[in-house]
Amino acid sequence: MYYKKLDKMNEGYVELTKIDNENSKMNIGIYAIPAGTEIQLLEAEEEQAILLLEGSVRLEWNNHSREITRESVFEELPWCLHVPCGVEVKVTAFANSEVLVQSTDNTNEFAAKLYRPEDCECANTGEGVWDGTAERVIRRIFDYENAPYSNLVIGEVISYPGRWSSYPPHHHDQPEVYYYRFDKPQGFGCAMVGPHAYRVEHNSYLEIPGGLDHPQATAPGYAMYFCWMIRHIDNNPWTERIFEEEHKWMLEPDAKIWPSK
Repeated sequence: MYYKKLDKMNEGYVELTKIDNENSKMNIGIYAIPAGTEIQLLEAEEEQAILLLEGSVRLEWNNHSREITRESVFEELPWCLHVPCGVEVKVTAFANSEVLVQSTDNTNEFAAKLYRPEDCECANTGEGVWDGTAERVIRRIFDYENAPYSNLVIGEVISYPGRWSSYPPHHHDQPEVYYYRFDKPQGFGCAMVGPHAYRVEHNSYLEIPGGLDHPQATAPGYAMYFCWMIRHIDNNPWTERIFEEEHKWMLEPDAKIWPSK
């Protein structure tokens, strides 16, 4: 089973995936940090991406310090700190906050970087095609193009109510994980991994093994957020989506779709 729903977020760390899981090859989890408390993050052999989901925190690393705030993943672009192995990060919460941490093995030396909202590449995709049925917002924080020294990719998607994302159906060799939120807690959607389909709900996640396609759909009335995280494979980094042959016709500029065809 590739899909799981988290219990209610409580204080502390909630694990999503572990590095020894072939479906992810990443440690991914969420820290719920009460106001006035702090956590320390340090990995001897793993790089880390530290993404603020909500709240107000101060990040401290390598004699740098930055206070950041995010009220809504739907309305605001991300803050994400990316550090190499051996760099300690202290996160101090000024309000009840939630921070997602993604890590994997990587002993490459590189400069730590705080990706600010203005650094995020944001694109409205699917607009004006297929009657707008796959319109969504794709946010790229870092990938092989702007961080080739990393073994990780991280970004976000906002899927509009009643629309599709990760579409047309595609796959890639590298494993991927989606972490979901909805603008209303009762929101839901559908996620597919190869021949399997799952009802996705608020605060759930999906493991996507390499080689399987993974289209998503959002129920009308609800907006869906997901953080997408990919682990590069040795000598085979993720650089592009491989569209399924039987669905490539939709990429043609004059594709005819019923009923207006």
